[in-house]
Amino acid sequence: MTATDRPFRVLGLQQIALGAAEKRLLSTLWIDVLGLRAVGQYRSERENVDEDILALGDGPLRVEVDLMQPLDPAKKPRVNEPALNHVGLWIDDLPAAVAWMQLRGVRFAPGGIRRGASGFDICFIHPRPSPEAPVSGEGVLVELVQAPADVIRAFDALARAGGQ
Repeated sequence: MTATDRPFRVLGLQQIALGAAEKRLLSTLWIDVLGLRAVGQYRSERENVDEDILALGDGPLRVEVDLMQPLDPAKKPRVNEPALNHVGLWIDDLPAAVAWMQLRGVRFAPGGIRRGASGFDICFIHPRPSPEAPVSGEGVLVELVQAPADVIRAFDALARAGGQ
């Protein structure tokens, strides 16, 4: 398989999401010590998450670091188990990527393509395989994020400059 066989590109890292029983403990490292800045919050009863959205870098190549804790530790999903909750990747054509991956046995989490916490269309590759869809994140939830035009242009410019 070559890159030309694939109807989409993985452009780069969009986010990492970290969970803890108390996100303030994560804030000590990521904000106070490492100096990332808070740029938003997200709270969802359905997803059982209280999340602080941090930024690493600026502009279209900025990477999110999401600090998450469960609203109710007794309910699922438990966003703090595992502590590395998920990794997000910028995708230049999310619908084409999902269709292509499904044909190749990739297992997706329920919910399909939908609007995510940061306002981009997203979907998740399941952390566990199934008999019907044997390709998974093997323990890691992987978020695929539709890159907006400015992000695609920034990664294209980086590639032309020899940076990728």
